[in-house]
Amino acid sequence: MMNRMSTHSTPERILTEVFGFRDFRGAQREVVETVVSGRDAFVLMPTGGGKSLCYQVPALCRPGTAIVVSPLISLMKDQVDALKEWGVDAEFYNSSLEPAAKDEVLHRFRDGQLDLLYVSPERMVSEDFLQRIDPNNLALFAIDEAHCVSQWGHDFRPEYAQLSMLRDRFPGVPLIALTATADRPTRADIQRVLKLADADTFISSFDRPNIQYTIKEKKNPKKQLEAFLARHRDDAGIVYALSRKRVTAVAEALRGAGFSAAAYHAGLDSEVRAQVQEDFINDRVRIVVATVAFGMGIDKSNVRFVVHYDVPKNIEGYYQETGRAGRDGLPSEALTLFGWQDVQTARFLISQSDSEEQKRIEGARLRAMIDLATAVTCRRQALLGYFGEQSPAQCGNCDVCLNPPELRDATDDARKFLSCVYRVDQRFGGKHIIDVLRGAHTDMTRRHGHEQLSTWGIGLDVPRAEWESIANQLVHRGYLERDIGRYSTLQLTPLAKDLLSGDVRVELAKTKHAKTERRARRSSVSDRATSSTRPGLFEALRVVRHTLAGKRGVPPYVVFSDASLHEMADSLPLDEEALMQVSGVGAYKLRKYGPAFLRAIHVWAEENGAASQGGG
Repeated sequence: MMNRMSTHSTPERILTEVFGFRDFRGAQREVVETVVSGRDAFVLMPTGGGKSLCYQVPALCRPGTAIVVSPLISLMKDQVDALKEWGVDAEFYNSSLEPAAKDEVLHRFRDGQLDLLYVSPERMVSEDFLQRIDPNNLALFAIDEAHCVSQWGHDFRPEYAQLSMLRDRFPGVPLIALTATADRPTRADIQRVLKLADADTFISSFDRPNIQYTIKEKKNPKKQLEAFLARHRDDAGIVYALSRKRVTAVAEALRGAGFSAAAYHAGLDSEVRAQVQEDFINDRVRIVVATVAFGMGIDKSNVRFVVHYDVPKNIEGYYQETGRAGRDGLPSEALTLFGWQDVQTARFLISQSDSEEQKRIEGARLRAMIDLATAVTCRRQALLGYFGEQSPAQCGNCDVCLNPPELRDATDDARKFLSCVYRVDQRFGGKHIIDVLRGAHTDMTRRHGHEQLSTWGIGLDVPRAEWESIANQLVHRGYLERDIGRYSTLQLTPLAKDLLSGDVRVELAKTKHAKTERRARRSSVSDRATSSTRPGLFEALRVVRHTLAGKRGVPPYVVFSDASLHEMADSLPLDEEALMQVSGVGAYKLRKYGPAFLRAIHVWAEENGAASQGGG
């Protein structure tokens, strides 16, 4: 039996009529066409980049039910709630359901009445559930948060690895694996474990240009945090800390300072955690202070900021956690407070692992995070470079770009460093390269005969700290890559060739930051995120959204995102045809919510003498 939309719908029609979007973004169209045609796909796309549509649209195009493997119950519920608001027949099947509800979901699944069914990895690999699946009634398999498959992934889950059996057991059903964060070793491992060697691979840009990245030295963290949050009083955000004790202390301090804040960590009762998450999703609590246990299950689109009160243990986690801000594409901020004591805490946590290999991997990743935090180059360039993406231009939207350090012509030093990397056959890390350049007699240099190299001792006049800064900047600027899977060895990129050949010169930052900050800073991200040509109308539409969400028992952003409300306020649609042109307004939502929003727009237009300006 086919799902209820597949017999008459094209991807473009589903995108517009169901989800209310006029065009696919980035690689979405290619991914959708691949899966609709029955081929496998591996998709690496940043948070907020539209990963879900890559399997939701094909699910509505292909006959049968799509099974989506998702890691958290809360994430399943959020996604199913959102799909139902689009008019899609979706359900989840997990331990949160009562027996009667489970039976009802299974009955609808067996009868082919569902477009999508969300299940946990544990449920997916259980023989009892597998025997209930009719291969002829499957549209596709989607493995969300696929980095959990890999031992290299920062959220490795053993039960995810068991999903490798899907390709053998259901050979004719297309499988799409999706993740927002994975370096090269993790990508290769995902494709190996899930047997996706022949899958079409789609790697989107990691860039989130709407996020302003800032990393500050931790001095008085309580005051630093409160000063930052003072600009975000009406915004939703997440503050991450490394320990449960610190989470509790920070949350109490924020409440004492008058902020709407709640603590979330694994040591709290499950009912308390569920209530905190529910309050945050429904805008009853503005700020959640949490360990990294919080966030993967949050599909909230209007998070305006993410703060790391303590330095994250790796860049993958940092990228994924900061990516929970600005999912709607509106300007947002990511602030990290960096302190060396936090680094020692992170090292201690890593040392508790029973696996020496895991300790090595996580230790290398922590060093990469330290390099990012202490970078004197554009944060975005450094972040993108870690994932193998070159960004030739500085972003202009991070703390380093907004307050740039003094530059110097470092071409000669850069060439010396790159040449040394080449002379040691690209098989060693930065510490050894610097030892060779400075002529340091070590067991390693003697063992490999590197004291005979032409680059031996040619950098003795440059302090070790300066060489370390040069090495990091060359990585961040895309001239070098660190292979964490091979003990963080440094390898030349194609960019290095032009620099080594003398065709280009390079300026690098001096080790110390400039002491004075640029005064003429751009308007705050908070101001830009809430700006609208008609702020009064935007606020009125938020009230309508809140009321409708309360009646429906769903989070406000599930009704319409902030981005959709901003577009309504700016374009002033006065009839259904005009409202349908707003991004995020599909046919189902138009019928259900259109009248209420149009009434609010008409009332505002009449009160403000703008009734004749519709669409302008």
